[in-house]
Amino acid sequence: MQYSIFATMRSMNFTEGCKGTQVYALNPNAPTAACGSVGEKCLQHLQDFSVNPVRNKPNRNGQASPNQTASSVGGVENLLPCGLPVIDLLEPQIELCLRPVDFVETLADVYRRTENCPQSEKSKRYIEQCVIFRGSLDPKLFRRSLRSARQHAVEVHEKIVLASWLRFERREDELIGMSAMECCGRNIQCPKACLVHGYDPESVYNPCICSRSPRGDIDDEFSNEVEECSTSDEDGDMSFCIGDAEIRCIRSKIASLSRPFKAMLFGGFIESRREKINFTQNAISAEGMRAAEIFSRTKSVDSFDVSVVLELISLANRFCCDVLKSACDAHLASLVNDIEVAVLLIEYGLEETAYLLVAACLQVFLRELPSSMHTSYAMKLFCSSEGRERLAQVGHASFLLYYFLSQVAMEEDMTSNTTVMLLERMADSAIESWQKQLAYHQLGVVMLERKEFKDSHRWFEAAVEAGHIYSSVGVARSKYKRGHKYSAYKMMNSLMSNYKPAGWMYQERSLYCVGKEKMVDLNSATELDPTLSFPYKYRAVLMVDDNQFGSAISELNKIIRFKVSPDCLELRAWISIALMDYDEALRDIRALLTLDPHYMLFHGKMHGDHLVELLQPLVQQWSQADCWMQLYDRWSCVDDIGSLAVIHHMLANDPGRSLLRFRQSLLLLRLNCQKAAMRSLRLARNYATSEHERLVYEGWILYDTGHREEALAKAEESISAQRSFEAFFLKAYVLADSSLDSDSSMYVIKLLEEALRCPSDGLRKGQALNNLGSVYVDCDKLDLAANCYMNALNIKHTRAHQGLARVYHLKGQRKAAYDEMTKLIEKARNNASAYEKRSEYCDTDMAKRDLSMATQLDPLRTYPYRYRAAALMDDHKEVEAVEELTKAIAFKPDLQLLHLRAAFHDSTGDLASTVRDCEAALCLDPTHVDTIELYKKALELVNEQPK
Repeated sequence: MQYSIFATMRSMNFTEGCKGTQVYALNPNAPTAACGSVGEKCLQHLQDFSVNPVRNKPNRNGQASPNQTASSVGGVENLLPCGLPVIDLLEPQIELCLRPVDFVETLADVYRRTENCPQSEKSKRYIEQCVIFRGSLDPKLFRRSLRSARQHAVEVHEKIVLASWLRFERREDELIGMSAMECCGRNIQCPKACLVHGYDPESVYNPCICSRSPRGDIDDEFSNEVEECSTSDEDGDMSFCIGDAEIRCIRSKIASLSRPFKAMLFGGFIESRREKINFTQNAISAEGMRAAEIFSRTKSVDSFDVSVVLELISLANRFCCDVLKSACDAHLASLVNDIEVAVLLIEYGLEETAYLLVAACLQVFLRELPSSMHTSYAMKLFCSSEGRERLAQVGHASFLLYYFLSQVAMEEDMTSNTTVMLLERMADSAIESWQKQLAYHQLGVVMLERKEFKDSHRWFEAAVEAGHIYSSVGVARSKYKRGHKYSAYKMMNSLMSNYKPAGWMYQERSLYCVGKEKMVDLNSATELDPTLSFPYKYRAVLMVDDNQFGSAISELNKIIRFKVSPDCLELRAWISIALMDYDEALRDIRALLTLDPHYMLFHGKMHGDHLVELLQPLVQQWSQADCWMQLYDRWSCVDDIGSLAVIHHMLANDPGRSLLRFRQSLLLLRLNCQKAAMRSLRLARNYATSEHERLVYEGWILYDTGHREEALAKAEESISAQRSFEAFFLKAYVLADSSLDSDSSMYVIKLLEEALRCPSDGLRKGQALNNLGSVYVDCDKLDLAANCYMNALNIKHTRAHQGLARVYHLKGQRKAAYDEMTKLIEKARNNASAYEKRSEYCDTDMAKRDLSMATQLDPLRTYPYRYRAAALMDDHKEVEAVEELTKAIAFKPDLQLLHLRAAFHDSTGDLASTVRDCEAALCLDPTHVDTIELYKKALELVNEQPK
């Protein structure tokens, strides 16, 4: 392992992660009945307090002084009648996703099976990947697997469910003016393309061929064609008599419709010798039979009324007319375009087993989610066992369908009866082991939330029996809830004896022990998996019990620095209120509400907006101009949470400002809160006052959900409508997100220069200058790059220090580069990346210290682990090098970490481990060239070994 390893690592991108759960703790001794609910009393006391607030400053050394204790504790009692957080009521939430004991081996296994399965099975394997990635820190992995599953889908049923799910991931139902059946422009989500059976993975990203012809023109043209070829009396050689009507037909044409008709008209039956056949008792009208005669010659039903086509499909079923049925099925499916039509026609489809018609109706229901979930018919069909059986008879009851529906239901209300019934249908549809594991585990979690502990225990045990070891946590928790604490403890002990201990195992066992043993387990949980928020919260609340409020906040800061979640922000705000630091408390509540606008504080007793209203009089009031100044200050010092709070304040006064919503989305993406970021983008799009602005926000939505070409098209359309900073910036950003050759780089430079010529604020111009500087560096135009970075710094774009440091380093001015990064460290509130980057510009010992600090501030940054591992490998400490990477992979299975560990295994001759890590890495990114080459080499060596 030579210097090239470090050079390669420094060019790699770094991914940050965040995921949070909502966990509360209240004082169980707080009064709850005397004067209304706890929330109402808390509001009343806050209102009383706001009349004559105490403005004492808290002691910041982590201990309450004797004088402060008396006053502040009294304040807490008045301000927080709910009481301070209590340790005994803290509890980590059991994750809803599958969590393998050996995640790397699971990734490798599903990659192998995906690569080696027949084409008809690939979609199912990608759906399995979706399930595995559902709990990942990076939601893009889930969406990528979802797109791959749609790409390789064969059956119409799979296509409509997957395309609808992709639409739901973008929450297009929240985009004002967007129809559920509106085509996105590509086959992958086109409603019409989804109704075409067959395997054609190369065409899914092609522009869809939606008919642009008015329906009336087609009907007129076809009517003329039908009129020209209608049957005359001379042409017909037989008649069907229905009532008083006589329908003249060509015997051979009718016989060609099916074998029963052929037997009737040319077989041994008496009808074969008659010119007129009485057809009155066959439940078809004269008009319907006349349509059947026309179809026997034209093979089309497009000119008929819906009622006639419904008669034809019934006739086709009775007489086994497959071609007629297919034509009717396809025609009726093409008419389904809204929920009312779908509700009307799906019953006919189910009765007549019309596969395409039911598919089209299902597609409308699914593309209308979540609103369609509240229609009584849809829920009766989807939730009941009888409805599932009816769908199964038509080929439309699948694990995939109920998996999608249940995930939507859980987002709406995890404990509802609808959620339970959909999960039960998902369990009924489960065939493969992983499907059963997921269904049983999620039923266990939901039942636990509903406090139905016996049922929860039963479902968790079923999941364990199906092979999901993580569900043992649910079994233990269910036992604990039923009073069997020691049994739960023994179960976790046994689990840790049988498997390699993981952070979540120690976290769970800590619930069932006390004192030092509990703290040892919590500390072990953090050491093995620093992304688990419960141990930080527990330690913080323990410090609150000891009046160490400052230390409690510092403990929470450790995780909030790299993983922002509503529950941690709530707890920090709670403690800040106890400290009477209302500015900090208000900041955290505003940031929390940006992540989750409907969040309920104090164990669900108070809405966050109410607390904002009550805290606001206790802090300094800002005008809108003050807010802009505050936003610039916080943005320039890389205080993302503070920036979110300021924008939340500004939006309270001006909720229709799409520009602010867009700024909000950028901050949320920087904090890796992608779900909240997408919501802000959708609101920005809905509040846009011009067409060109709306197109830009739609472009960002498409880009952030993996639709790069569509995002470019939106940017170009916006530029055509009006030249603007954001349109040029979007186009440049999307184009730069790939390997750029010299021509492409020059084009991106021109786009960014055009953006800078357009009006914008300093926040965005600073970002554009920073990006322009990066492209100049890549083109080896260092002086131009330095000029861009200096201009960005002049308008307080602090992150430009990093770019300027890079320029100095490339010019050989190592000390100047180091100084620039030191300036960034001093200015930035979130400075883990600055420590990481500064390590490149100092000697080995200082680099190690900087990287150690970077890991301490943000354990999700992977470069420090890779650097340390490579250094150990260069010192021929192979075992220690692998352990360094394994430590990080345990809580963040990252592509670069896996690739480097595979390379280390390869260098030591451990081919089996090399292959496994390569397969796991390729599951994360199947296009990673270096890993593909290493994988092929390792496989060749494995095949050469004697059997």
